Amino acid sequence: MADKTTRDDSVDHTALTVARVRGVVSRTVWVICLTLALVLAAAAFSFALDANEKNDLVQIVRDLANAFDLGFFDLDEPVKRFENPNSEVKTALFNYGIAAVVYLIVGRVLERIIRP
Repeated sequence: MADKTTRDDSVDHTALTVARVRGVVSRTVWVICLTLALVLAAAAFSFALDANEKNDLVQIVRDLANAFDLGFFDLDEPVKRFENPNSEVKTALFNYGIAAVVYLIVGRVLERIIRP
């Protein structure tokens, strides 16, 4: 009788440990996707606010956004390119904004799949 109780406890403990690990992994995936979306949003706002391109922080944010734009929302080959008045700002806001939304959706879906 004692062996059965011990086995049940170990199974419950293992299931609880797996659930905890899945919870931590799902939150980690969500935080990573949220952080990437925030970097893209910050880069878009740096274009909108006409930030000083020589500033190191602005350059780092824009370089990170360029690295994490999935190659599909790149400003060199954008999904949509706007013309003339404020074209650079509109193109950055549109493409980086869509990429940020994609990261948020993918992050939330992955978080829901991984979470117990």
